[in-house]
Amino acid sequence: MLHTHSPLSPALFILLITSLAACNKPETPTASGYGRDLVVKIGAAAPLTGAQAHLGKDNENGTRMAIEDANTQGIMIAGRKVKFELLSEDDQADPKTATVVAQKLVDAKVSGVIGHLNSGTSIPASKIYSDNGIVQISPSATAVGYTGSGFKTTYRVMANDAQQGKVLGNYATQMLGAKKIAVIDDRTAYGEGLAREFIKAAQAGGAQIVAHEYTTDRAVDFAAVLTSIKGKRPELIFFGGMDSQGVPMIKQMRALGLTAKFMMGDGGYTPKLTELAGAAAEGVYASLPGVPLDKMPGGADFSKRYEAKFHQPIQLYAPYCYDAVNVMIAAMRKAASTDPAKYLPELAKLTHNGITAKIEFDEKGDLKGGAITLYQIQKGKWQALQTIDNDAITSTR
Repeated sequence: MLHTHSPLSPALFILLITSLAACNKPETPTASGYGRDLVVKIGAAAPLTGAQAHLGKDNENGTRMAIEDANTQGIMIAGRKVKFELLSEDDQADPKTATVVAQKLVDAKVSGVIGHLNSGTSIPASKIYSDNGIVQISPSATAVGYTGSGFKTTYRVMANDAQQGKVLGNYATQMLGAKKIAVIDDRTAYGEGLAREFIKAAQAGGAQIVAHEYTTDRAVDFAAVLTSIKGKRPELIFFGGMDSQGVPMIKQMRALGLTAKFMMGDGGYTPKLTELAGAAAEGVYASLPGVPLDKMPGGADFSKRYEAKFHQPIQLYAPYCYDAVNVMIAAMRKAASTDPAKYLPELAKLTHNGITAKIEFDEKGDLKGGAITLYQIQKGKWQALQTIDNDAITSTR
């Protein structure tokens, strides 16, 4: 029996022609416009709005610089040229928002995350990253509890608050001779944790904690807290919190006639604090994990490039963000893979010569060693006083 072919319908004919054209056209660029390059998404999370936005943007800038520098190097992984893409999210320094942001980055299929800035956001986010096998390297979360959960995906590139709090407490008692100390903390994971470690070291140094008061990381009025403390006549007030609360606290403290020395941790060591607190901040002490920027292996060059690019000075953690990105990329290259499950074992045993320090991790994901530097505001500028490393005190001047 002879069969005849029925003619194609117009709709089927158009579909056939479109399909043939698609088969013959050249490969189109990826969504990021990089063509055949392997696009690797790196997430970042920090407060980009609100009182701590200046710190969050600083983190974002440091992360962006590292990614842009990496993209100029023509990095090859598993035989393919890699283009790194930054996915930056605003966690508003809020723990609940941080978990939403973390899930958003997981859903975007990032290969790793640089962040979060705050310990209070890094800790809840770390479980989401761990549950999804995403590597998280914080450049700035110093709370002991951040790596205390035992997640294999959790790392940081600066010393923790057990180290920082001990140094601050020792300095307050041994170097400043404070015997009566008042403590205020902002009840965040960072502020509360740092205050706890400070108190432990200060008491061990023979000081009496005459008051321990509490505030929040959103407060701006500290009159009641400071008035209560004034009656205890402390020689030193320690505040566990960030510069956005430190500025009004210092101003109100001086307005009340409180002449006690004032000390903070890394959250206070910013140009913004000196700028906004003005003359009231003269003599204030703070610390920052690591050596001073000009003593870092690549600090001076990084600072110069940063200011040329962003037209402002480094606020705080940008160099650590830069190192966090490069540590992550170094592990990917070692593993010849951008899959976190494959590069994670390489990250754990990596030695990386960063711009802040030589970076190696212990079994918890904490930075091995880790110096702490003490600073004081003198004539309106932060001046390095001493760097404490492995229980040895050496002058930086």
